[in-house]
Amino acid sequence: MAGRVAERAAAMGAEIVELAGDRITGLKDDDPRTEYRRAKSTLAVTVASAGAMRPQPIPPSADWRFDLATGCPAHCQYCYLAGSLKGPPVTRLFVNLPEILEHLPPLSGQGRITSTNADRAGEGTTFEASCYTDPLALEPLSGCLSETISWFGERSDDLSLRFTTKFAETASLEAAVHGGRTRVRLSVNAEEITRRFEGGTAPLAARLAAMGRLARAGYKVGLTVAPIMPVEDWEGAYDRLFAAASAALPAGADVTVELITHRFTPGSRDVLLGWYPATGLEMDPAVRTVKRNKFGGRKYVYPAPLMREMRATLEGQAAARLPGAQLLYWT
Repeated sequence: MAGRVAERAAAMGAEIVELAGDRITGLKDDDPRTEYRRAKSTLAVTVASAGAMRPQPIPPSADWRFDLATGCPAHCQYCYLAGSLKGPPVTRLFVNLPEILEHLPPLSGQGRITSTNADRAGEGTTFEASCYTDPLALEPLSGCLSETISWFGERSDDLSLRFTTKFAETASLEAAVHGGRTRVRLSVNAEEITRRFEGGTAPLAARLAAMGRLARAGYKVGLTVAPIMPVEDWEGAYDRLFAAASAALPAGADVTVELITHRFTPGSRDVLLGWYPATGLEMDPAVRTVKRNKFGGRKYVYPAPLMREMRATLEGQAAARLPGAQLLYWT
């Protein structure tokens, strides 16, 4: 795979550098924005370590997560990866795909989200591939996502694949032998949020069109509405989103909806403000509620009354616009 990636990258005009080891130099800078730009324009093609190949629980999305890559080439100003990946935000693509996939079958029936949940048992043992990357963003270079889809599609056990994306080039996925074992969720939001805060991604209309194409190709699809924010006229903005999604889907499509509100940690806030000092994204701890985990970590979420109002509104809109869809969770 490494040779294929290098050939495709060179054809796109990228500079190819072969390293003797796995250490990338020349990225560090006293200016966080300069370091960010250098890192975001760097793709490291490498081998996943034994630790990186070990699947981990990933509630509430799926039983397990596994990584085809870490890091993302997009420029979302609320990036959930900020502060969670060590070092500059380089995208690392793993080329030892067969070894990564070998770790998955022994976990059949061992999860706690779909494996033992009566409401989601039809999904089988689920594996999330987009926890630390957007795998469709890397598909034109690697082809590893369509290979992974085919690997799941050709199996006879209960394993199924899930991933979410903000990109829309789906030709290789439509041609893959998916066997109904993959659910592709499009990460979407109100138009104003998508336009202002999601640089380098496909336009909202293109994502919804891609969802429609995949559904017509027999895929199970979904909407990951994230991160939900109470922008001006948020009620109307999200209702328009659900209406547009409904219009893009063919009759009888198998659709899920996940609703995820905006939140941040002190560490991610500091990182994001270093990357995007002029951002208009609200990250004011004074207007948020603090949630603490069992390890003492802090997360800033919207106050409970606003959360209740947004939840009731968006769940009602989703049910009205997408009556056949399954709402998986609100968080």
